[in-house]
Amino acid sequence: MSLERPWLAQYPASVSPTIDVEEFPSIVSVLENAIEKYRDRPAFANLGKVLTYGEVDRLSRQFAAYLLGELKLKKGDRVAIMMPNCLQYPIATFGVLRAGLTVVNVNPMYTARELKHQLVDSGASAILVLDNFGTTVQEVVADTQIKQVITTGLGDMLGFPKGSIVNFVLKHVKKMVPDYDIPGAIRFRDALTLGQMHALPDVQSAPEDVAFLQYTGGTTGVAKGAMLTHRNMVANMQQAAAWVGTNVKLGEEIIVTALPLYHIFALTANGLVFMKFGGLNYLITNPRDMPGFVKELKKIPFTAITGVNTLFNGLLNTPGFDEVDFSHLHLTLGGGMAVQRAVAERWKQVTGVTLVEAYGLTETSPAACINPMDLPDYNGAIGLPIPSTDACVKDEDGRMLPVGEVGELCIKGPQVMKGYWNRPEETANVIDNEGWLHTGDMARMDEQGFFYIVDRKKDMILVSGFNVYPNEIEDVIAMMPGVLEVAAVGVPDEKSGEAVKVVIVKKDPALTADQVRAHARENLTGYKHPKFVEFRTELPKTNVGKILRRELRDPPAAG
Repeated sequence: MSLERPWLAQYPASVSPTIDVEEFPSIVSVLENAIEKYRDRPAFANLGKVLTYGEVDRLSRQFAAYLLGELKLKKGDRVAIMMPNCLQYPIATFGVLRAGLTVVNVNPMYTARELKHQLVDSGASAILVLDNFGTTVQEVVADTQIKQVITTGLGDMLGFPKGSIVNFVLKHVKKMVPDYDIPGAIRFRDALTLGQMHALPDVQSAPEDVAFLQYTGGTTGVAKGAMLTHRNMVANMQQAAAWVGTNVKLGEEIIVTALPLYHIFALTANGLVFMKFGGLNYLITNPRDMPGFVKELKKIPFTAITGVNTLFNGLLNTPGFDEVDFSHLHLTLGGGMAVQRAVAERWKQVTGVTLVEAYGLTETSPAACINPMDLPDYNGAIGLPIPSTDACVKDEDGRMLPVGEVGELCIKGPQVMKGYWNRPEETANVIDNEGWLHTGDMARMDEQGFFYIVDRKKDMILVSGFNVYPNEIEDVIAMMPGVLEVAAVGVPDEKSGEAVKVVIVKKDPALTADQVRAHARENLTGYKHPKFVEFRTELPKTNVGKILRRELRDPPAAG
């Protein structure tokens, strides 16, 4: 069956169905273009300190010169960066890329085992780590190829005396910086100073050079490094910018960056797209501190925000959020996990702005589908394929399925990764001979070309031969006013093979399992009813806020 493209008719008139992949040969050229246009404009802000595009230029050049001049790293070498959102992150990342090297983004919450795997697998030559996580690096560095550890404190780029105060409070008052000792480690500020002693050579990165080794979460086994090239990242920046940029004001946007920049969603959607727009990335270091997050939001006339469903839900349930000034806000983008209807509707009610759902994954840099920006209300879809992107639904034999049928969502476009680092067999398992990336997500397409995720293949629950999709159960249960958060999983059952179990965090302490079951009976067909209802004080989540369903599949307790 040939590829149907009904979505082309739904494209906004202002958006071309293709983008110019060749406009920028590398991320560095995008950065340099932004520096030229917006040198004196603010680029990144954190903890009261602002860096202009000109300052990012100067500091990233110094770091690049240090890596090449002092460490003698060669083009293609890997440098790991292990830190939350802070000013050091963009300086280091752009410095690594300007040196013709590859960034290995590391989740700072990794255990020693996870960190060791990623450093050994990537073959990273150096690592930059925030002091808070120095003990983890200390534990494993001797068992890796790391030649140089670079350390930094959260306050190091904030200036005197504020930076010193922040570092003192974190270490001695909040006790958030355990003691560590890594022989030969150098401070980030000293590395920048050393970089000033070296001229930065003209390093040209080719479109096919690997810009980022972006490790998947490892939820289906060992974490794999997706090789994202300069072409992949620039293409996705161009695609997303074309889609969302119809009403942006160049040089004036302020985007709230609460998701970590080491995660592909924020890295591209916030870090790169809004850099192209000459916008300001307002970095939130600890979005889990919801009261502190809301306090920050009250300080700034932000125009855009990205996040995952749990982040939006958390804000909506934090006192004072409804007092934030939303008069400048025109873009809210949700991705990383399914957006729940109840959350999207409440977001629109409180902020006046539609929560637009997007879809992507690490292997697509990440955006593949986004809903139209002028969508009046939440529609339950993940949207339309973005420019220069094709999408289809295939059955298990690789045949394309017609409109309305459920199968595996497959993506093709310039943003699809080069492959998994040193794992050709794993690459062949997900990218077929025709270049289609098999996402592992079950989806359907409607007559207009909108795609709907039904669920992850591996999360699907099979009840007496019927497919039950957790997203549907969660959406229904989340409608209950007494529910704060919910996750649905399948658990073994003698009669039906599997049964539905829901795990709920209460908003109303009086909520009972019987009320949940009664609500499900009103809204779901029989085999989808939760057989088990469990209440917890919190749901297990990744550091980005995705709910870890696999940790909820324990044998059910009666309830």
